[in-house]
Amino acid sequence: MCLIVLAHRCSQRYPLALVANRDEFHARPTAAAAFWPEHPQVLAGRDLQAGGTWLGVTRGGRLAAITNFRDPSRTAPAPRSRGELTLDFLTGSLSPGDYIAQIETRFADYAGFNLLLGAGDELWYASNAGGGARRLDPGFYGLSNALLDTPWPKVETARRQLRQVLEQPLDHDALAGTLADRQQARESELALQGLEGEMERKFSAQFIVDPVYGTRACTSLWRDAQGTLHWREQAFAADGGAAGCVEQRLAPALS
Repeated sequence: MCLIVLAHRCSQRYPLALVANRDEFHARPTAAAAFWPEHPQVLAGRDLQAGGTWLGVTRGGRLAAITNFRDPSRTAPAPRSRGELTLDFLTGSLSPGDYIAQIETRFADYAGFNLLLGAGDELWYASNAGGGARRLDPGFYGLSNALLDTPWPKVETARRQLRQVLEQPLDHDALAGTLADRQQARESELALQGLEGEMERKFSAQFIVDPVYGTRACTSLWRDAQGTLHWREQAFAADGGAAGCVEQRLAPALS
């Protein structure tokens, strides 16, 4: 997954709103979002190559999402898959802060990552690429393949759009629309962030269309004032056309 924007405790009507595009090689085998038979509380897509997930939630209100950190200086394969971090948190019971403290000793076992973990009213961010770990204050956040809130053009645009969308009653189409722009950034915009070259231009679009590597799914979710979680995963084919949709509503867990 390469682009996430979210609103954390910015609205009484919607304590959480998040939309995420997963960019991946089209050849990498993937299962659509579903409740996992071996973990029936977990709703997530599944990476069939490594076994983990890039984004998931639970019936009990846990949330986990991960993006890779692009670092040309670190290209060697890592011993462990980043997708296991999200799955371990979703299937566990530790608070986000305690879970991060537990895994910090093995950060070096993974390729560069950005990790978002939520439970209840808490939302935490952690990175093994120099971003450290911290509990997030209420606010609007954007995350791609650099550290949290790095002002890449597609991140800044999406965050502004999310502010506007949150002013109206939410629906999945409006939320997903904040990450639907297929236009590449101008070279002058990329240069401000030290980005250049054909690959950087291709990846500068919010929604990437490419026969080899591109946006394969957009997940939109929000929690309303009653505690119900609204979820939709829209899959896409290599040509950018819609290719299947999964929609769920998770009622708040009983205390």
